[in-house]
Amino acid sequence: MNVRKLTITALLTAAAIIIPYVVVFKVVIPPFSATLGSHVPMFLSMLLGPLAAVITGLGSALGFFLTLGPLIGARAFMHVFVALAGSAMIRKGFSFRRVVLITAPLHGLLEVLVVLPFVPFDAYKLFIVTGVGTMLHHGVDGAISYALLKVLDKARVFNAVRVDS
Repeated sequence: MNVRKLTITALLTAAAIIIPYVVVFKVVIPPFSATLGSHVPMFLSMLLGPLAAVITGLGSALGFFLTLGPLIGARAFMHVFVALAGSAMIRKGFSFRRVVLITAPLHGLLEVLVVLPFVPFDAYKLFIVTGVGTMLHHGVDGAISYALLKVLDKARVFNAVRVDS
């Protein structure tokens, strides 16, 4: 990893850690919770490669574990796998928008699997509130990330990545 990628990865990881501390817009419908913008570092890290994706995902898990506890930290740990899958797709030439769409169901399913052992089985809470809620949150943060990427592309920060198509 070159110095530029390492620096951007460090900044994304720091952002992933502090977002749970500083973002006040949160939606909590147990066992689901959503913190606006919490997936943005994950999405951006996908563009830097698998190592950056894993490191940023671990930072997200740490930030949520420290602020909201082990269950939410475990859910945030799923960002590692979502980002890793997204990074692989980007390396294969998928557009950013397509990666956001394809990884949404994976993200929802992983978070359902995390909360499954900890909540009494309730199909509505598991699959609708947690699974669909995660996919909607994923989509909103994907749109925020896409807009941010357009700005970063003009600033030549992520200029080598296919954002459109």
